[in-house]
Formats: sequence, structure tokens, C-alpha cells
Amino acid sequence: MLIDSSHPQTLPIDSHWTHVLKQYQADLSAGSLMLPESRVIAGLLLQHPDDSAWEQALRVDNVLQKSSPATAIRQARLIRFRLESIDSSVWKSIKDGDKEIATQLLFAAAVKHSELLKDFLREVVADHVRRLERSLSVNAWEPFLHDCAARDPAVGTWSTSTRKKLLQVIIRILAEARYLESTRSLRLLPPHIHPDVRQALAAVGEGRLVQIMELYA
Repeated sequence: MLIDSSHPQTLPIDSHWTHVLKQYQADLSAGSLMLPESRVIAGLLLQHPDDSAWEQALRVDNVLQKSSPATAIRQARLIRFRLESIDSSVWKSIKDGDKEIATQLLFAAAVKHSELLKDFLREVVADHVRRLERSLSVNAWEPFLHDCAARDPAVGTWSTSTRKKLLQVIIRILAEARYLESTRSLRLLPPHIHPDVRQALAAVGEGRLVQIMELYA
């Protein structure tokens, strides 16, 4: 996981922790929405595994079917953090729901977990849409990171490779969530939140998250 050692990660103490200070983590680089893997992890979390069962599933049973245990642990950790950032009532829909619903709920979880993704959506993507831009400009990335560094100086210590990887992952996430037509064209698509997703998030008090996803907040 690409996290600067001078900027220790704050672990969640419950499923709804919030950032007291603006903190940007580079753990997003571990993967995009990872729908197949996230379905598996959601199913595992629904079983309320203890540490031993979690390690057994990932290292021994290799439920994510990865060639390296380290890769499985890294991706599972990120997915778990995302899922635990939203109410567990939506986990079953992520595990068993159709692709559109599960993907949108995963996107909601990713936005809730990652301040970097959330602010990119609010400050860059929403700004492009307001200005009626047809495509997302990658030239907006470095100015965005400059603004982030003003809020969290640790961002300024990220390596060039980390910054490049993060942009690649965010673009993949936006394409998977259908904010972009593809990772090649970068053509912007109007956000469309499935009614079931909107209802599920509203039911657990995530109305503002829905507004962010709709590029209104």
C-alpha cells in the first residue's frame, strides 16, 4: 500500500469514523472499485469474522483468488475500510445485488472512505460539469493535488509514481461508476443514481453523500 511513512494512517474505531482534520491517504492506489473482490469481502464481513477467520479466508483459503497473499491482504484491507465506512445494511446489496446497484453502492463507499476521491469529485468533476466541459482534463490533476497539499502538507511528499498511480485509479473508478464513458475517451457522463441506491443511502442518513454523487454538494 502506498502510504507515506511520515503520514501515519488513522484506523477507524467504528463503522462511521470521520476525519477530524483534512487527511488524504494514498491507499486508494491499491485498487479501483473491484466489484468481484468486494462482493466476496462483503459476504465475509456479513459473517462477522474474528481476526483468525479473516486471516484464514485471505491467506489460507485465498477467497480473493490472488497469486500473492500480500496482494490479497492489501486489497481486502482497502475494501473492508470502504465497506465499514457506510452502514452495514447495504452490504448484502453489494454482495448479491445486480451490477449497477452493487457498483454504485461501492462507489458511495469509496467516496465516503477517501477524502481524495471525494474532493476530486466535488472540486474537479463537478467543476467540469458546471462549465459544460465534454471531457475530463487530466491537466486538472496537479493543480488539484496542489490545493490538497495546502490542506494536508503530506500530499506534497507523495512521489511522482504515487501521484500518477492515484490518477489512474481515480479515472478507472469514475469509468466503472459511469461518470466517464471510458478510461480512454474521458468523456463525461451525467450521473444517474439508481432509485434503490438513493433509497438505501437515504435510509441510513447518507443524503449528503447522495448529493456529492450527484455533483450537487
